[in-house]
Formats: sequence, C-alpha cells, structure tokens
Amino acid sequence: MYARPFIDSLDFARNGREISGEAPVASLLRLLDMLENPQGILNYTVRGGVDKQGIPSLDVSVSGSLRLRCQRCLNGMDYAVRLETHLLLRDQAALDALDSGIDGEDELFDSILADAHLDVLDVLEEEVLLSLPIAPKHELSACQAADGGNTSGEEKNPFAVLAKLKVVK
Repeated sequence: MYARPFIDSLDFARNGREISGEAPVASLLRLLDMLENPQGILNYTVRGGVDKQGIPSLDVSVSGSLRLRCQRCLNGMDYAVRLETHLLLRDQAALDALDSGIDGEDELFDSILADAHLDVLDVLEEEVLLSLPIAPKHELSACQAADGGNTSGEEKNPFAVLAKLKVVK
C-alpha cells in the first residue's frame, strides 16, 4: 500500500527539503485514460529550493515506463518516462498577473500555486500528462499497421473485393 505524500510547498522549498519515492501508475487516475495497461511504477524525486530572486521552487524528476496504445495499430507500446521539471511556487495574485501579462516578464519556467497541503502525486501526474505525445505511435518498422496488415509482401488493391460483387449484364 502506498501513502499519498503531501507537503507544505513553501516550507518544503524554503528549507531545501527533498522527497523520493515510488508511485503506482494505477493510483494516477487522470492518467489511466491514456494507458493501454495501468501496471507499473513511476519513480520520483522532488527537491525544494529558492532561486536568486527569492522565488521558491520545486525540481521534479520522474522516471519509469508506461504502456500506451499505438494510434496506428491500437496495440500496446512501451513508453519511457524521463522528465525533469522546474516549477516556481507562486501565490494566486502572482499567477493571475502572469496570466494577464501584467507582470511583463516572460516566464522561463512553469509556475504552480503554492499550497500548504500540496499533493505530490497530483503534481507528478500533471507533469507526466503534459509530457505524453498527443498521438503515440510505434516506430514504422515496429508497427503492425504500418504494412496495412499485409504479411505476404505483395501489394493488394483495397477494392479487389468489390470486383467480385460486380454484376455483368
């Protein structure tokens, strides 16, 4: 049984804390719709820190493997997850200013809402979802649909079946 880790994000960042662990893929409910199979484990590390401007941040790294569905052949395919993300912690007013463009500076890093009860697995799930391809596909050489299901090596006319139905008067 895995316990969901929660942190006080600002305290975590300001004190330079670190948390590592494993998350079962099946516990990431929003991710399940994207998967062919919910089996597996994702390993994660979250490190807190403060940048030169005094803005608290989280460095998130996730690794593991997911079983996605190929959009060409609809069979399962392994997808390696390896991501490193730097997230700035902001209050609601700062996030609103960034959204409206009032701040005036271009954001180099993503920002999330600082929370006294931040669910670490929700952050991991969001980052994994953002990193997934829109339409995952096998490599052409590995995909069963790449050859149209034709294993004999000869090219077939897709309308050949219709010739049999042709009625001659």
